[in-house]
Amino acid sequence: MSTVNTSFYTKVQFFQRQAASLLLYQSVLQGEVPIAFLDLLQSIRYSDADGRNCLQAYGNYFQALAASKQTWEEYLIRQILIADNPFTRLAQQRAFADLPTALVAAAQHDLQILQNLYDCNSAILSEWVQFVAHLPVSPVVWYQESESIEIDIDFIFSFLQLETWADAVENLVAYYQQYGTGLFAQYRAFRWQNGNLTGILYPAPVKVDTLLSYEWQKDTLLKNTKFLLLGQPALHLLLYGSRGSGKSSLVKSLLHENGHKILRLIEVTKPELKNLPQIIEQLRGIPQKFIIFVDDLSLEEDNDAFKVLKVVLEGSLTDKPQNVVIYATSNCRHLIREYFNDRPTPKDDEEVHAWDTMQEKLSFRDHFGLTLTFESADQKTYLKIVQRLAAQVDLNLNQEDLEYKALQWVSRHNGRSGRTAQQLIDFLKADLSVDRENKNSL
Repeated sequence: MSTVNTSFYTKVQFFQRQAASLLLYQSVLQGEVPIAFLDLLQSIRYSDADGRNCLQAYGNYFQALAASKQTWEEYLIRQILIADNPFTRLAQQRAFADLPTALVAAAQHDLQILQNLYDCNSAILSEWVQFVAHLPVSPVVWYQESESIEIDIDFIFSFLQLETWADAVENLVAYYQQYGTGLFAQYRAFRWQNGNLTGILYPAPVKVDTLLSYEWQKDTLLKNTKFLLLGQPALHLLLYGSRGSGKSSLVKSLLHENGHKILRLIEVTKPELKNLPQIIEQLRGIPQKFIIFVDDLSLEEDNDAFKVLKVVLEGSLTDKPQNVVIYATSNCRHLIREYFNDRPTPKDDEEVHAWDTMQEKLSFRDHFGLTLTFESADQKTYLKIVQRLAAQVDLNLNQEDLEYKALQWVSRHNGRSGRTAQQLIDFLKADLSVDRENKNSL
């Protein structure tokens, strides 16, 4: 074997051994991209005579990078920053000086390994494939300008300037304490499904300043949320009122407020309310702040969800975590359905204190610390909302025509509300755009 081949073989074997030596950060090499990377190393090391298996492995590696929209180097850095392992989890809860020495040493060990793998970039792999497959030119190297992702660019820059990544371990602890790890570092919005949290990649881009009217309700909601973010006691909150008034949008808009980077929103449907204690315990001790969002809440008295939610709102022997509150919306004045046959009569002899029981059902909303009421919009408010929305999208209609169309629209749709106004503006914008295209095509 030639000296060139021996050196080449030694380098590939070195990277394979490095990858197998990780103690804590194994998750970094468990996705589609690193699996393709490791398969490529294996194919380079044990390539057949004409290098076909190596070429196929390189194609898989290229495709995995393209699908991730990241280079190999970007992928590794991002996975380090969101890694979920015993070190990163404990780092969120303790100062660096209080972390076990063995954990810190293991993290430093892994960071050095990952720095070595970082240096084994796609350009080097492409040259190796060219050599193994006897190609006249090296295969195309995947590259794309970085897309905007919610990570600290200044931190990454300082991280990459270090000669030895192991020296960054203390700064990494501070990073994990601020941004979290695992799912909570990757996403800001979640839904609870089948016993697990699922990240929402594209949460609704609602901004609080685009929601019109209900100023007192907005201010109260923002103030209570600020208490949560500052680690002060925050109250569970019920947003009650007419359909389409913007209750749900107001809660969703909290994710996009300045200074709310540590806020996470978890959507829980009514059938999943029985899992609230499990969800809350999973969030205990995590540095991020959580709003559990229940939309369109209404319950049956004999439903397990009612009993669980009542216990969570009232409290139990288990200490309430300070980083979690419940925000619910409802169109019902009384959250629990009441039937005429629920009402006691003098002839009833099944329950001595039947009226007390009924009043308990009717006052269930009082278990929330705050209740914000959203009344139906009057005509003046409705037209004001329409005008503001039209101005935001530069709708080319004079005020008289706009108001006429707005009143026509509301008479045929779901009453005066922000939702109805938004639907009108979306329709008019699309209609005017189509008319303009038709005229241009003539």
